[in-house]
Amino acid sequence: MNFSEIPAIKLFLGSSTGNMLVDDYKVIEDILTFSDVPVVVHSEDENIINKNLKIFKEKFGDKIPFESHSKIRSEEACLKSTEKIIELAKKTNSRLHVFHLSTGVESKLFSCNKELKDKKITSEVCIHHLSFNDKDYKKKKGFIKWNPSVKTADDQKQLWESLLEDRIDVIATDHAPHTFDEKSNNYLNCPSGGPMVQHSLSVMFEHFLNNKISLEQIVQKMCHNPAIIFKVKNRGYIKENYYADLVVVDPKKSYTVNRDNILYKCGWSPFDGTKFNSQVIYTFVNGKLVFDNGKINEAIRGKKISFE
Repeated sequence: MNFSEIPAIKLFLGSSTGNMLVDDYKVIEDILTFSDVPVVVHSEDENIINKNLKIFKEKFGDKIPFESHSKIRSEEACLKSTEKIIELAKKTNSRLHVFHLSTGVESKLFSCNKELKDKKITSEVCIHHLSFNDKDYKKKKGFIKWNPSVKTADDQKQLWESLLEDRIDVIATDHAPHTFDEKSNNYLNCPSGGPMVQHSLSVMFEHFLNNKISLEQIVQKMCHNPAIIFKVKNRGYIKENYYADLVVVDPKKSYTVNRDNILYKCGWSPFDGTKFNSQVIYTFVNGKLVFDNGKINEAIRGKKISFE
């Protein structure tokens, strides 16, 4: 097996879109024990989710309100799963990375008193969990239906605290471009996930402009730390002999997200109608200009990422 092409093994401890699920903890322990690369997990307890879903189906039938999503894929489902996987990782002395933290109580399970290079157990938060909370379901409905679910304003606040304390090591996107029609379905037929890559830096830059996070922290959490955690070769930094993967941001060029400037092929964004006060104007991949003021050079292709 060529480990230079494999950053990690990903496990869905709770099912998401499709049937990707590993919830046999004897198998999970074996994977943790014998893996030569980090094990990364989507951490939710499938049994708790199914029990909650049954309750809400009995109450609402096929008219479950989207506000129920945070109660179906609940804090308990996340916490129980994350506690269990951390316990197993410590038992096996394994390298574990937990994706998509969505609850404040989970985020406090991670260490903030070690340098990243010394951490065996690391974590990540998605931009949507930093940007939305359960009050937004009423307006956004299925367009903010993610797994794990967007939860309370207090969870959102605690996720920010843990991010800035370095309990959470990475800011990510979990990009899932389901179509507008799919996301317009009722709760039971609406897939979870949403497009996020195009607006991820605009969102975080807005938080910088609002004095919520520094530029250095944004770069650390979105560029440096992923490269460290997954041992990405020659990327993640601006350094001599590194690939020039760069963006240029105009900090005073505002724009409002709408159907005309959305670049996702699915044609929508959960930030539709949002005004951002900065804009990415250039993107370079491997030193080549691929995005220039809204225009993409389709002729340029990236390269396979390799890992040390």
